[in-house]
Amino acid sequence: MRIALVAGEASGDLLGAGLIRAVREKIPGAQFQGVAGPAMIAAGCERLADSESLAVMGLIEPLAEIPKLLRLRRALTRRWQASPPDVFVGIDAPDFNLGLEKALRKSGIPTVHYVCPSIWAWRAGRIKTIRKAADRVLCILPFEKKILDAQGVDAVFVGHPKADHLATDIDAESARRILDLDGRTVIAVLPGSRKSEVTRLGPVFVAAAAILAQSDEQLRFVTPVAAPRLRPLIEAQIAAAGMRDRFTLIDGDSIEAMSAAHVVLLASGTAALESALLCKPMVAAYRVAEITARILDIFGLVKTPYFTLPNLLTEEPLVPELIQWAVTPDAVAAAVQAMLADPERRAAIAGRFAKLRVELALDADRRAADAVIDLATRTGQHHPTP
Repeated sequence: MRIALVAGEASGDLLGAGLIRAVREKIPGAQFQGVAGPAMIAAGCERLADSESLAVMGLIEPLAEIPKLLRLRRALTRRWQASPPDVFVGIDAPDFNLGLEKALRKSGIPTVHYVCPSIWAWRAGRIKTIRKAADRVLCILPFEKKILDAQGVDAVFVGHPKADHLATDIDAESARRILDLDGRTVIAVLPGSRKSEVTRLGPVFVAAAAILAQSDEQLRFVTPVAAPRLRPLIEAQIAAAGMRDRFTLIDGDSIEAMSAAHVVLLASGTAALESALLCKPMVAAYRVAEITARILDIFGLVKTPYFTLPNLLTEEPLVPELIQWAVTPDAVAAAVQAMLADPERRAAIAGRFAKLRVELALDADRRAADAVIDLATRTGQHHPTP
């Protein structure tokens, strides 16, 4: 069996790697090629282009990348139309993958889109594109399947891979000892994994930390640096706020930082779900480029009342959210302080997050592999390996 894949940035690369390993367990001779990152390559995927080439975000910011991305999409379309795989799997990156899926599907190639686009949050009209592009959508959130089912789209809820893979026996005290923060009140500060996020949120987060530090000598902050290129920027932000003696920086390990924390302060995104799966109370903030924010506001493009996944997955919102112009040092500090001052609230949040983890831990890699193999074999589109 030959499977073509296109994964967008690091998160998609990890999803793709899990899918490849699970397919190989069932079909050892399966072959994979496409747009991949290091995890997919290590799992056995032939790389035609790097997944980081698809790592663009926002409404305005990606415009400069469009010509290059269109050339790549045309090249992949020609390649797979000339030598059809048994199935194509587009992993996230909907702006790139849905167009590719539509072209390949017209050529008779079965198409899977892995991770439902956030039609429940904004650009709900994309459901029409999804219906035309994908034979099957693999959903990692339960409410997504209900939305797609109502629109006549073949959807499979596979669960969330992060719920499967994060350790369940987190020992916060041990994590604090490892970081030399034993006996301290610890706040994990995660300003994001992209330079744009760190630039917009980092100074506000550090200024909020300075406010909090004034009232508690035992308070310490730990920040995982998502990429080496971000360390000088984060260090400069901390130094400018006079907070060097209060911050501990670690390389990349956001799980270790969050595990040690009493409260997590983060840029909304994947880290918010990770924090919930670790049963950690959090405060979330989000900022985009100002012109993007104004376009979203003017045209009413955002349809969801919440922007963090945990708030969309629980019966009541448990994560204080601050967005765009509301993200100020005073507001951030006040939200974190309120969480620190209420241990009963933190315990209740941790209990609900533990339940959420059980709801999402369904062995997503295996379920996704079953759904992909089923589609490829059910459609009778098998192409023998050359």
